[in-house]
Amino acid sequence: MNAQTSTAVRGHVVTVVGDPFLNGDEAVLVEHTDGIVVVEDGVITAVGPYAELRSTLPADLAVDHYPGAIISAGFVDTHVHYVQTGIIAAFGAQLIDWLNEYTFVEEQRFADRAHADRVARVFFDQLLANGTTTALTFCAVYPASVDAFFAEAQRRNMLMIGGKVLMDRNAPAGLLDTAERGYDESKALIERWHEVGRSRYAITPRFAPTSSEAQLEAAATLHREHPTTLVQTHVSENTGEIAWVRSLFPDRAGYLDVYDNAGLLGPGTVLAHGVHLTAAERIRCSETGTAVSHCPTSNLFLGSGLFHIHQAKSGRHPLTVGLGTDIGAGTSFSLLSTMNEAYKVAQMTQYPLDAIKMFYLATLGGAEALGLADRIGSIEVGKDADLVVLDAAATDLLRFRQETVDSLEEQLFVLSVMADDRTVAATYVAGALAHVRDGERHDGATAPTTR
Repeated sequence: MNAQTSTAVRGHVVTVVGDPFLNGDEAVLVEHTDGIVVVEDGVITAVGPYAELRSTLPADLAVDHYPGAIISAGFVDTHVHYVQTGIIAAFGAQLIDWLNEYTFVEEQRFADRAHADRVARVFFDQLLANGTTTALTFCAVYPASVDAFFAEAQRRNMLMIGGKVLMDRNAPAGLLDTAERGYDESKALIERWHEVGRSRYAITPRFAPTSSEAQLEAAATLHREHPTTLVQTHVSENTGEIAWVRSLFPDRAGYLDVYDNAGLLGPGTVLAHGVHLTAAERIRCSETGTAVSHCPTSNLFLGSGLFHIHQAKSGRHPLTVGLGTDIGAGTSFSLLSTMNEAYKVAQMTQYPLDAIKMFYLATLGGAEALGLADRIGSIEVGKDADLVVLDAAATDLLRFRQETVDSLEEQLFVLSVMADDRTVAATYVAGALAHVRDGERHDGATAPTTR
């Protein structure tokens, strides 16, 4: 082991290594109360109890020690718009009104590369401050907005996925491309960024109402030509949207069938929202391996509806589901805060969503949705060392609440309901410290010490 490229992080290691909806919580939860994660060249080479691994560690290995803190896999955001960072908390009308009044106006600013660069820096700062190490991201229609996104991702060595939005109708003229130009520009961006370093490209038709059948078919052609890319779009977020799709595509059986007919469903496709998917549509997603991103803060903010996680994850046709913040209709970059809202939505649909399942959705579930479970989403040997350190006593109230916590499951539930960015003591990207809360480095249990 080369000490110059090797590091380690020590603390209460907690990770989910399988789907608790299918296998049960106890079968998939792994913890090491005093554990250590050893990293070489950005990849986890050992993980387990510190007492057992201590004798195997080189004497000069740098160990960041967080006594009492939880070390989790980095959070995975399966749906977010970096180009909407500037319109978080814009007064929420219904979806289509919100798009026309705020989103389409804001996204036209990304024709300016300098503006795109500035927002990308803010966006990535916020991801890391909230413990998010990978995100599936919508850029704007302008190729320069994609270049800004990936340039910043590569500067930070983050495993990020993004793509140019495709829109050839039903949007302001300044945001429209054509089926041919969208194909050509996306192809050039794929060749420039896809699988360069840790970057991955997602072919990105915004949603069916803003793409003609020709553009959706061109997007599917791109994916066939570049099968390791992802596909991202929206589906069945709002009842008015569904009616609009029905009027625009009268020959299709439903909203999902628009994408199915174009050839856009399958592994590597992530559909945002899916609030109003029918039982038949959920079965079709399961059959094709198409994933869904559950975005509770956005769905509540715009009044779109309640996603039924128990319907999506149970029965003979379970879906692959991750969590999405959906900035900027979403109200927080924090996947901890997003877990809080997911719990409440589940309660409103008579389903008790426990902490193990919520942490799964925010980590390994998201990685599975993105087809990256072999790389990220859990703390296991051979995976990239993208980690978040959670301070369970980050606030006075959290510290007080910890006095009555009597199990790991309860502690994780308290975090999923009460925590936010203040709880993120540190974030590691490929084993390198990428964010430290308030610049702290030597503050007892909430900042790294030597071993």
